[in-house]
Parts: sequence; structure tokens; C-alpha cells
Amino acid sequence: MEEATILIVDDESRIRKLLKDFLTKEGYKTIEAEDGEKAIKIFEEKEEKISLIILDVMMPKLDGWSVLRQIRQSSKVPVIMLTARGEEQDELFGFELGVDEYITKPFSPKILVARIKAILSRTKTKQNEVKGYGGITIDTEGRTVSVDGKNIELSLREYELLKYLLDNENVALSRDKILNNVWNYDYYGDSRTIDSHIKKIRHKLGKKGKYIKTMRGVGYKFEVK
Repeated sequence: MEEATILIVDDESRIRKLLKDFLTKEGYKTIEAEDGEKAIKIFEEKEEKISLIILDVMMPKLDGWSVLRQIRQSSKVPVIMLTARGEEQDELFGFELGVDEYITKPFSPKILVARIKAILSRTKTKQNEVKGYGGITIDTEGRTVSVDGKNIELSLREYELLKYLLDNENVALSRDKILNNVWNYDYYGDSRTIDSHIKKIRHKLGKKGKYIKTMRGVGYKFEVK
């Protein structure tokens, strides 16, 4: 299997070298960009080869949020945001834009690599399976979701969360259980992150969003009625 290629975007050369060294040891290929404008240019030229992006927030010329917005216009490539700020509102804002992971500096390179592996393992092509749920169709091979035949755009995290709800149709799922199974590691942030994702998924599903029921004091349940 071809090695995954990771685009590292950070204006600090020290951070880029640190990440490159760790990722190379793990067998990944890397491409580097020192600012947002260069990141966009590289991504446009090599989009098909890039498996994941590590993206710093504060950068010259074009910040990470602006880069992410442009990328999300055409791609669902997994994105891990790096930031020196750890405010909850920033984290929720990142997830609203389609961030898959959000890591605050300083960080452990080993933990970052573990999260990269977890994300990439979830995005690998699995056995093709197409299932329908009251007008919502999910294709696990193409990792696509459609509503009444029309495709909708979901970030990796939104897709994984919706798939988990669909796989557990009619089962009430606690927020803790969702975090453990969808985020795939011990998450120390606020569980309201789930609520933010659910809100966005409901909006994208349109009228079908009503199938995601809020279970007061518990969490959520997908139920077609």
C-alpha cells in the first residue's frame, strides 16, 4: 500500500522539522508549507496525493482558518489544527468549519502521531456497503451520504458521528459513549463538542435531521419515525 502523504503547514521551521522527523520515522511522506498561501498552492497542485493536513492557525499571509475554508470548498481531506490558544470557543469554531482534530501547543508528537494513525485508519477503504435509513443513504466505500438522492458534504468527524448513530439505529447513546467510539481516544474537552456536531449534521440533513433525537439526560438516538 502506498505511504500516506501529510501536508505540514506551520510558519515555525522548528515545528515543521519536529513533525517531519516523527512522521518520517512512522513511514509517512511529508510536504511542508511555511504560510497559508503556499499551503493552498501545494494543495491545489497535489490534492490527490495528500492524505491529511496538519494546519497551524496563526500564520502570515493567510491564517489557518482561511486556508481551511478554501480547502473545505472542494475537499473532505482530514485536517488537524494546531494552535497556541486553548479557548473552548476557538475549538468549537474549528469543528464548525470542518476540523477533524484540534491540538493545542505545546503538544506531544507521539500523541499527535497516534491521532493521525487513528484518523487515517478510519478513512481507509473498507468493504463496500450501501444502506438506506428513511431517505438517508450512506456508502461506506465512497464515504458519502445522500438525502433523497442528493449528496451532502460532511467533514470526516461529521461522517463518523452520523455513521455511528446510523449503525446504532434505535439505540440511545450517551455522550461519553459517542466520544469513546467516534473520537476513538480519550477526549478531555467539553462534551458540548458533540452537540455542535449534531447541530451541523441536522442542518445538512434538512427535514431528515429530525431523525436524530435528543435524549434528555442521556445523549442522542437515531430513529426513523
